[in-house]
Amino acid sequence: MLMQTHEARLAALREELKRRGVDGFIVPISDEHMSEYVGEYAQRLGWLTGFGGSAGFAAVTLNHAAIFVDGRYTVQVREQVDAQLFDYKSVPAESLAGWLAEVCEDGARIAYDPWLHTWAWVEALEKQVNPKGVTLVPLASNPIDAVWADRPEPSAAVATVHDETLAGRSSAEKRAAVADWLVKEGHDAVVIPALDSVAWLLNIRGADVSHTPVALSYVIARKDGSAELFIAPEKVTPELTRHLGNAVTIRDRGAFEAALSEYAGQSVALDPDFAVVGIAQALRAGGAKFAFKQDPTILAKAIKNPAEQAGQRDAQARDGAAVSRFLRWLEIEAPKGGVDELTAAARLQAFREEDPGLSDLSFDTISAAAGHAALPHYKVDEDSNIPIPPSSIYLVDSGGQYPGGTTDITRTVWVGPGEPSAEMRDRNTRVLKGHIQLARAVFPQGTCGGQLDVLARQYLWEAGVDYAHGTGHGVGSVLAVHEGPQRIAKPSGGQAGTGQELFAGMILSNEPGYYKPGAFGIRIENLVLVEEREIAGMEGRYLGFETLTFVPLDRKLIARELLTAEEIAWVDAYHAEVRALLAPRLEGEDLAWVERETAPL
Repeated sequence: MLMQTHEARLAALREELKRRGVDGFIVPISDEHMSEYVGEYAQRLGWLTGFGGSAGFAAVTLNHAAIFVDGRYTVQVREQVDAQLFDYKSVPAESLAGWLAEVCEDGARIAYDPWLHTWAWVEALEKQVNPKGVTLVPLASNPIDAVWADRPEPSAAVATVHDETLAGRSSAEKRAAVADWLVKEGHDAVVIPALDSVAWLLNIRGADVSHTPVALSYVIARKDGSAELFIAPEKVTPELTRHLGNAVTIRDRGAFEAALSEYAGQSVALDPDFAVVGIAQALRAGGAKFAFKQDPTILAKAIKNPAEQAGQRDAQARDGAAVSRFLRWLEIEAPKGGVDELTAAARLQAFREEDPGLSDLSFDTISAAAGHAALPHYKVDEDSNIPIPPSSIYLVDSGGQYPGGTTDITRTVWVGPGEPSAEMRDRNTRVLKGHIQLARAVFPQGTCGGQLDVLARQYLWEAGVDYAHGTGHGVGSVLAVHEGPQRIAKPSGGQAGTGQELFAGMILSNEPGYYKPGAFGIRIENLVLVEEREIAGMEGRYLGFETLTFVPLDRKLIARELLTAEEIAWVDAYHAEVRALLAPRLEGEDLAWVERETAPL
């Protein structure tokens, strides 16, 4: 019998916890690879609570339950999660440790799944809760899985070969570089659990996680350049076996934990951000030594080689044509009042799907009308869907996966009739000015993303306003749309990646914004490539950004009088590039629309 209500699911979990002799359990949004987006089989938090966001966690004791989310999901969590079952907690203001201390009796045993948390997370929580009489207990299996009767099976999609002409480097070259790193660092092997790192290292892709083309698998790479790939047998094709060659041994994914005991007496490197507690525990139990160091593929993957850069430019041209055709369609249809957020997202997807090279979207489209646009991470569904009101702002943040690259673009547009308010034009223009200053930035080698963030915020700050998200994230090459280690964000608040030095070849987003709660939101996002710059008389190496995304900006939301001559020249030059790139890909009314929208300011 399937338990359809969340109340019944919570009750079943509590019975399972009693059976196991523990007093509570922590439920993250996570998988065994610490992925940002997880497969349906790992959506335990959503199954238990009904919450559909991409960040958050719950804690359940025998008598209490709470769900913890950050400010992005304050509204969504209240719409989706029953307040009779779960208390709403806001992080970082309210902590899991504080809540456990409040609801648990002395001596309480709170369980966790060691395959869903990192060592640092467990260590930090233990330091906080142990003095309060609470003990954390790792479980051999997840208690939610024991009561989730219709839990989906992990995807059985086959793993595919990523063409070396698109990858730019062979897997053998990449493994040799990892081997050199292992020798230099004094380790025998490195465990690579991050799915995009596995995909990059072996030049393989998959279809196991929505919008991220990866295959559920692990790699152990060794200092002799060989590697073991742990993957479900049904995913392995003769083509994959031929591609991997003799130096990569293919083993069943189910054998991974036991295989860690084969490294007794050896030194194994683990990435602290992606290697879960279960991996470290299995190595220790098997007699291996382990050390936490950043996965050696992370930085190499972030620095795109010339083939990957060319693939990204091709992907952007394909994507720019599709998004431009959508924006023309929206300009015609939305003012009539018959277009809602879901319809708009579906129409944009249909324009993208006319390109036979599109394999997937790169994330769920943020299709946000009116007040919803003021929620930076809004996700439209049947319950939240609203019509796009005439005479309002509409924001769309979307992307696609193409043969050579991953795209991510946000455009904010005015839906007629009438004209946007002076406030809307002011805020949009200040966002645009910050976007331009970041796009035009020139900086010495050694600069990190946290040092550039203020360039994008300065004109908003002048008006006494700001935005509560980062300015830029790394982007993968036919991989994850959010890729580290680089990031452009305020350096405070423990933002990961803001201290990472930027290197030529890295791709980031440039996406400042402004959000007026309940009224409207604005974001302008292009992807940029870090490139070397030649400056007369320069001392040392300097870098700048090449803009990769080419789609018209909405002229109706630009207050020309707020732009300097240099900023007007940037917009005109940008629009000239949009025209030149997209003209060969468009015809008829679509081409005429782009020519009109990209005329000089």
